[in-house]
Amino acid sequence: MKALFTKDDIPSDWRELLGDYFESTDWQSLEQNLQTVLNLDSSVVRPEPQHFFKALKLTPVNSVKVVILGQDPYHSPGLAQGLAFSIPEDIAVISRAFPSSLRNISKALALEGFGQLPNGDLHGWARQGVLLLNTALSVKLGEAGSHTNLGWKSLIDHLIAALSKSKPYLVWMLWGGHAQSKLPLIEIGKDQLVLQSSHPSGLGVYKTDKPFLKPGGKGSCGHFTKTNQWLIEHQDSPIRWVETTQTDLFS
Repeated sequence: MKALFTKDDIPSDWRELLGDYFESTDWQSLEQNLQTVLNLDSSVVRPEPQHFFKALKLTPVNSVKVVILGQDPYHSPGLAQGLAFSIPEDIAVISRAFPSSLRNISKALALEGFGQLPNGDLHGWARQGVLLLNTALSVKLGEAGSHTNLGWKSLIDHLIAALSKSKPYLVWMLWGGHAQSKLPLIEIGKDQLVLQSSHPSGLGVYKTDKPFLKPGGKGSCGHFTKTNQWLIEHQDSPIRWVETTQTDLFS
């Protein structure tokens, strides 16, 4: 049975936010391109089609507090979940499969006093209002960036602009040049907190005049602390970045 792709895969609240975008030629092109790819061989597409919009399903429009922009899904087997930066919790932190970006995110959290991530599964963030949004929502196994030209850009750009216009007091974490290229879309909105740094992956983590981590482990960009300060200032609950125990969750 062939996998199908339609706008009905997108939750109704996000479809409403996007308005008449679905009447556009941009959407029609994306829909056709993706269906062609899925018809060719859906087994090499990641995440699986039913998880393309997991970030939107786990984080409804009315619950979004923070947006973290990734680029495209992990292209290595067994990693992509439909949430930017997130991987299955059963992948050990010491495993070579554990992405460097997540290692450095965990280091930043520890440096800011939250503790280290127990694993790389970020579903808990999504459920608290952190939209973990890639700017392309699919990829071919083994080929990074392979689906960036299918038309995802138009959908995600419309979504970012609509979100920033409709919701004040959001926090946007823009890590690296690709995420920062979306800044003009975010600046359409009012009262948005934009946090920028280098990307947390590999050696790039220390690059630029706004490093994600400071060389020698001397500090981090402070984004997780600044986010919670902003949320509290605007009468919203802070994010539990590291959820260590069940007791902690409900304390």
